[in-house]
Amino acid sequence: MSERPKALITGATRGVGAAVARALAPTHDVLLLGRDRRALSDLAAELPGALPWPVDLTTVTEESLPHVDRLDVLVHSAGVTTLGRIGELPASVWRETMELNLFAVAELTRLLLPALRRAGGHVVCVNSGSGRRANPGWASYAASKFALRAFADALRQEEPELRVTTVYPGRIDTDMQRSVREQEGGDYEPERYLTADTVARAMLAAITAGPDAHLTELTIRPSAGPVT
Repeated sequence: MSERPKALITGATRGVGAAVARALAPTHDVLLLGRDRRALSDLAAELPGALPWPVDLTTVTEESLPHVDRLDVLVHSAGVTTLGRIGELPASVWRETMELNLFAVAELTRLLLPALRRAGGHVVCVNSGSGRRANPGWASYAASKFALRAFADALRQEEPELRVTTVYPGRIDTDMQRSVREQEGGDYEPERYLTADTVARAMLAAITAGPDAHLTELTIRPSAGPVT
């Protein structure tokens, strides 16, 4: 890879992760992490300086990651949502949700901290409105996002040389949102949601803010208003 700034993005096969990769590619070499090898390769073919890296984030190790001496940006975009009332959710759902939405984030960050420290890098955690409030049927997901918020807050204080931004987007027009609406039994109304590109542009503004600015939290809501 070149001497340009380097960004590593999880969940880069689709949705916000892919949109962020496209937004960063003109100025950064992007490392694309995800499970779908073909989708990663297709995206990398679009972007100069991109490297696809298929990996299961829930079992990530130092050996399974691409070697980087310096890392300027780490974007945690991968996530999973399984809805259900507390009385109906088995422990397996809670474990699966926490594994990807929290534990994988913590471990990947730990493994990449030396590279982030060398660059004085920026960690971006894609959270959710569920990281600020818990609604019926969303307990396991909200718990994981509340915990992700705590993780980002602690990292920001422990690593003062890094910038750490938590992003709280509203509903986004993605495959994950289609799954959520199916689980909720509601209509899919993309015109009422944010686009992944809109969220990516807002994240890019936080990432490219001047060195005297540290955007610690970024809340983005669809202009169409709440979805019921």
